[in-house]
Amino acid sequence: MEHFLVQLARKTIETYVKEGVIIAVPKDLPAELKDRAGVFVSLHQNGALRGCIGTFSPTANTVAEEVIRNAIESSTRDPRFPPVREAELKDLEISVDVLTAPIPVKSKAELDAKKYGVIVKSGTKRGLLLPDLPGVDTPEQQIEICKEKAWIQDDESLELFRFEVKRYH
Repeated sequence: MEHFLVQLARKTIETYVKEGVIIAVPKDLPAELKDRAGVFVSLHQNGALRGCIGTFSPTANTVAEEVIRNAIESSTRDPRFPPVREAELKDLEISVDVLTAPIPVKSKAELDAKKYGVIVKSGTKRGLLLPDLPGVDTPEQQIEICKEKAWIQDDESLELFRFEVKRYH
């Protein structure tokens, strides 16, 4: 059975794709869903990425609101993919990652690709990568992917941050 956050993301996506309506935040939320946190909603279809959008720090009043917003974004506004169509809904695999606050690290020695997500920052440019992704096994790989995402060049100075996630399926 899917976790409540995944059920919320699925209901959000299905309602938005079928009706163009943003669902209301459910009443009687568990206490942890009333907190604020960054959230990523990832969609896969037949094992391949189909959408992933999130926030590394909270933009909404509750985790539940963050899930609703990012579920819509990941299913309809990820620039790498066309919007999810109604016919695809039954095949979507959804995961929700709730992030801890990022903390600065002094070097890549403080990173672990399986345990920590990474944020790489240079000036106003920022790239983020979630932890424990298939094919990403080292902090060096994480940093390189983050730099590519943010268009950070090799000669630019970097700030590194790490965070943990609770991943729900």
